[in-house]
Amino acid sequence: MTMKLYGFWRSIATFRVRIALNLKGIAVEDISVHLLKGEQLRPEYLAVNPQGALPALVLEDGTTLVESLAIIEYLDETYPTSPLLPKDAKGRARVRGLALIPTADGHPLIVPRIRGYLEKELKVDEAGRNKWLAHWTGEALKALEGHLAHEKETGRFCHGDTVTLADLCLVSQVVAAKFFNADTAAMPTVMRIFDECMKIDAFARAHPLKQPDAQQGH
Repeated sequence: MTMKLYGFWRSIATFRVRIALNLKGIAVEDISVHLLKGEQLRPEYLAVNPQGALPALVLEDGTTLVESLAIIEYLDETYPTSPLLPKDAKGRARVRGLALIPTADGHPLIVPRIRGYLEKELKVDEAGRNKWLAHWTGEALKALEGHLAHEKETGRFCHGDTVTLADLCLVSQVVAAKFFNADTAAMPTVMRIFDECMKIDAFARAHPLKQPDAQQGH
């Protein structure tokens, strides 16, 4: 049985997981769940992930993993090629901290359920929602810039000259910023690292716009 990845082309959390899968050379069966049409709330997907969030990775034995960082760390532990965490405890803590800035502080504020609540419950108009999305996406990138521009551990990538978990999270947040027209001009270190990452095939192939459901207009 092949692993199954439930995702959606615009899902930046799924994007992170796709990069890890590509880096480690793991083949999966892609199952598209259309977030904008609410397919994540249908009973058949809620049976996979009761929270209705993407992505979900179903392993060969039927075990379902959820939350992108947990999925990536599982893949890193079970497929040691191209390790995504440093060997030293301080390095791992720094990488995890950098990874959590976009994934825990930034991304949760821009997901479809938040946008839906702003629209339906708080009656925020489209201009107001777009301002919200650009603001919180940019705030996470500003925080990353503050660390990366001044900490000696920063190298070609977020932590030294090897790709780590932090780079997967940085790249996905930059792509979100592009989706929501957030200004990245004040984040030169972030954008330099983004450009370095996107030169790597595993990152480039995982880009949301290159996924089959994006190209099919799904």
